[in-house]
Amino acid sequence: MITLPDVLTAAAGGQMPRPGAGPTIVPQPSARDAGVIAFTAHNVIFADLDEDWIRSRLPDGDLSAPLNPPFLKDLEERMGRQVTNIDMLALATPCAGHPPIELTEVTDRDHPRVERARRYRDDVRVWTCPGGLLVIGRGVAGRWEVAIEVDPAVRGHGLGRTLARAARHLTVHPLWAQIAPGNAASVRAFLSAGYVPIGAEALLVPPSP
Repeated sequence: MITLPDVLTAAAGGQMPRPGAGPTIVPQPSARDAGVIAFTAHNVIFADLDEDWIRSRLPDGDLSAPLNPPFLKDLEERMGRQVTNIDMLALATPCAGHPPIELTEVTDRDHPRVERARRYRDDVRVWTCPGGLLVIGRGVAGRWEVAIEVDPAVRGHGLGRTLARAARHLTVHPLWAQIAPGNAASVRAFLSAGYVPIGAEALLVPPSP
């Protein structure tokens, strides 16, 4: 049986799900991770729900349905979870050599950004620089994910792009980024840093306390 790690590993190697052949429905890779990933003309749904129930909510031939509000709302109600956002999903290969900016790793596990990151990722590492922050950790199905933050006072000067590029020097693994499409500055930063759009993703997370 195919699993979500199988799908993501293949995608990271350049082998995308076959257009028009989906949806592919797979088990959740963990209790934490559930959602929908839309590749080109092929959706992958990872949720521990009855497959017949899932397919009954999807009109035949409607490739957009898995990421549309009616289906996501059905998933929310059925699973008792919430969709946080529909993100652009991008991927980059690792780079050799030193990062293009000096970074300081945060080792304090009680640091607020570390604590927040650990709710969604494992093996989290955090680096800072003047005006910026970089996070790498193992997220959905164990894939390596990157997130960056840039202080408002220093935005517009290329620091986001530099941090996104620096992340590629800090790992030997393919690196995934979830980017809100409406955050145009972040989209531009990751594209400029060599990340390639792979698809779109909606994660279903437990309600916040």
